[in-house]
Amino acid sequence: MMARPAAGRRTGRGFGRVLVTVYGILAFAALGRSSYELVVKFGEAPVAYTLSTLAAVVYVVATFALAIGSPAWRVTAWITVGIEAVGVLTIGALSLADAEAFGESTVWSGFGQGYGYVPLVLPFVGLWWLWRTSPRTSEERTA
Repeated sequence: MMARPAAGRRTGRGFGRVLVTVYGILAFAALGRSSYELVVKFGEAPVAYTLSTLAAVVYVVATFALAIGSPAWRVTAWITVGIEAVGVLTIGALSLADAEAFGESTVWSGFGQGYGYVPLVLPFVGLWWLWRTSPRTSEERTA
């Protein structure tokens, strides 16, 4: 079993740099897509385009939170990555149960199928990384 890293390890270091890069790319893609949809096509499927915008905001905030990795930003990362996980599972399941539920696809439709399922995998990798880099409990430090 691999040992957890020392207390205070930053989320944006080591493997975290790769994770932040992937989050940044997805944030850029989702933000570009949702901006276009909001400006040009909002009336066609407002729910889908609002959800895509929400996803984009979540990705942007998660990117910064993981990159900075200070205690306050770590809490923000836990929240945003958790929202991302719940969102992709919920929207993914609803979009498969009823293909017309949102009018158009969102970033999280079909569990992120339009983005190569990266939106499905990424939050769980992010949550794992946050746990992996979390400060040890006082019991672990004294053991």
